[in-house]
Amino acid sequence: MATVQGQPVFRGVGVALVTLFGPDEEVDAPASAELAARLVDLGVKAVLVCGTTGEAAALELPERQALLAAVREAVPPGRGVPVIAGTGAASARQAVMLTEAARDGGADAVLALSAPYTSDQRPYYEAVAKAAGDVPVLAYNFPTASPPGIPVGTLGDLPVAGLKESSGDAGRLLHEVASWGGPVYVGSPSLLALAGALGCPGAILALANAKPEACQAALAGDPSAQLEVAQAHRAVMGKFPAGVKDLVHDRFGCSPIARMR
Repeated sequence: MATVQGQPVFRGVGVALVTLFGPDEEVDAPASAELAARLVDLGVKAVLVCGTTGEAAALELPERQALLAAVREAVPPGRGVPVIAGTGAASARQAVMLTEAARDGGADAVLALSAPYTSDQRPYYEAVAKAAGDVPVLAYNFPTASPPGIPVGTLGDLPVAGLKESSGDAGRLLHEVASWGGPVYVGSPSLLALAGALGCPGAILALANAKPEACQAALAGDPSAQLEVAQAHRAVMGKFPAGVKDLVHDRFGCSPIARMR
């Protein structure tokens, strides 16, 4: 199956939304949804729920469903901002189940982290795409979280509508843009200015939870904004996702509690 052709799912900066927890580490779906709506008001163009930044690995299926439902209500289709659900998993069987739940829960698109420890991602993404039906699938290359990632040369064989590229490798980003015709969304704040200059449609960023305006400016080519977000990225990545949550707490007063720490 070849790459699904079409328009990008969105253009601009999307947020990889943090999942907010109460003092007992229970999911606070209403607070998470309120943060999502606030970020949309600040110019965020897409909201990713239950991604890596959202501590998806620590969430049960009912919690994922509650988060998606709350964010979908807070960011309704009429706002023109897609709500994307993370559905990647260690096996195609798990990813299919999560994708079906996201599809039925009203997600505008799904983001599936690549399957771990395999260089042939085709069977995995074919299963996810079949489960998604008419809902676009974005592949997700993040070798640190799920090695070895997606070989650039196989992207054209995947039935996906785009790619989130979170390796942080500028050379790989250049290779993807030069050799593959699909939309690439960067996941590293340090590559925003380069992505914008290359004509990438946008980015999906953890840092957009706390610095959406600077992320947008960096994508548009503002060098001072690029330096700002790159510095912030370096500061928080040593303590992820708690470092991102600390920034969100400092700006918006949200709970800094993390399950994964």
